[in-house]
Amino acid sequence: MSKTQTPPPPMDTAKKARVFIWVLLAVLVAVGVIWYTVFTLNKPAPTAPTPAAEAQLVREDSHRVTSPATEKAQLVEFLDFECEACLAAQPLVEELKKEFGDRITFVNRYFPLPAHRNSATAALAVEAAAQQGKYEQMYAKMFETQPQWGEKTESQAPLFRTFAEELGLDLTAYDTAVADDKTKERIKKDIADGTALGVKGTPTFFLNGKMLTLETKEQFRQLLADAAK
Repeated sequence: MSKTQTPPPPMDTAKKARVFIWVLLAVLVAVGVIWYTVFTLNKPAPTAPTPAAEAQLVREDSHRVTSPATEKAQLVEFLDFECEACLAAQPLVEELKKEFGDRITFVNRYFPLPAHRNSATAALAVEAAAQQGKYEQMYAKMFETQPQWGEKTESQAPLFRTFAEELGLDLTAYDTAVADDKTKERIKKDIADGTALGVKGTPTFFLNGKMLTLETKEQFRQLLADAAK
C-alpha cells in the first residue's frame, strides 16, 4: 500500500526574492561578457607601455602628408578621428599645410581615445585605406562625416566600409587589412609613442620635438612661420 506523499512546503517570499536576484545577476553577467567581447573585438588591444627613452616622435612608417624639397621643420599631430576638438582644428591645419607645406613636414599619428567608442575603429579604417594609397582621402572622409557617426555607441565599422567602397578601394584587401593584427599593431605603436611622450588628449602638436601649448590660431601660425624661416 503506497503512502500519500506530503507536498514540499511552499518557498517563502524572502527565499524567492533571493533566487530571483541570483538569476538576474547571472543574466546580467552573461550579457556583460557578451558586450565586452563584442566591444573589445572592435578595438585594438590595450597598448603596452613604451619607455620614454624608446619613444619616437616620428617613425619610418609615420604618415607624412607634406614633402618639402627643403625641410625647415617638422610638425607632428597626434589625432583622434572622433574628437570634436580635432575636427574643429582640422580646417586650420589644412590652411597651414597649404601655407607652410613647402617648408614644413606635417606628420599625422593616431591617438584614439578610450572614451570614444569608434575612434579606434576609424583609425583601423584609415590605416587600411592607407595600405591602398588612400590615406589622405579616408582621413578627410572621417572628419567630413564625423557629425554623422561620432559619439555612437554601436560599431560604425559597416559605415566605414561604405567609405572604402566610395573611395574605390579593393574591399577584399580592405577587409583583410582591418582584421590583420599588423594593422592594429601599427596603430598601437602610435598610441604607445604618444603616451610615452606625454600626450594625454587630442589634438596634440609637436613642433621640432617640442610639445606646443596653443591658445590662438594666430599664435599657431606665427610659431610655424618662425620655424619655416
